[in-house]
Amino acid sequence: MAIDTSRSTPLAPHPYTQEMEMIHRIFRRESLLLAKLIGAVDEGDVRRAGLLAEAWRTYALGLHLHHAGEDDLVWPKLLERAELDAARVQRMEAQHHELSAGLERVEKLLEPWASTASVPARDDLVQALVEHNRTLCSHLDEEEREVMPLVAQHISAAEWREVGERGLAETPRNKRLIALGAILEDASDEERAEFLGRLPGPARLVWRLVGQRQYRSHVRRIRGEDSRGLRQPGW
Repeated sequence: MAIDTSRSTPLAPHPYTQEMEMIHRIFRRESLLLAKLIGAVDEGDVRRAGLLAEAWRTYALGLHLHHAGEDDLVWPKLLERAELDAARVQRMEAQHHELSAGLERVEKLLEPWASTASVPARDDLVQALVEHNRTLCSHLDEEEREVMPLVAQHISAAEWREVGERGLAETPRNKRLIALGAILEDASDEERAEFLGRLPGPARLVWRLVGQRQYRSHVRRIRGEDSRGLRQPGW
């Protein structure tokens, strides 16, 4: 999943691959946080369980769209253009399959827990979530270390924007500001300025007027008291 940068400031000759690390932070952060939040749900609290089940499914959809964009638009081009490094790309494809299987295991455990909020179902689910986080972080670390340099070398800025445009198009409209907030939450000042600078002016205005407030409300709803010291207006 990525945010549209197609109407950005003058085009750079190389893709802005730092965007990938910013998006990866979402998945690292949210997968670990959801495991902790689900593990803290009291027995029988089906309202809270249902809320976190919804949050997990939103997370899983985002990860699926992110990986599908890479599978369809990035890996095939790298395999064509970086023949000597094909094994690295093929490992990414294999790891995506492994992560998809892990998401399916979580989904099978999610519904029984969400409908009952029982402790045994919760504990089985948390174990699967922790395993998912471990596998995910290992994959993201390797991708950033081994494959992003290939992207910078072999994928054009226009092709990279295509990945972002597809991610935006496939993200439900009512979740796009939430996705933007998730990207910006842990971004540095420099990353935030760069990323927002690539957005059209109207999109930046909507973020300032509506998006920041919407994202804070979403975070408090999901995390409760654990709002992680979100940045104040102006981020």
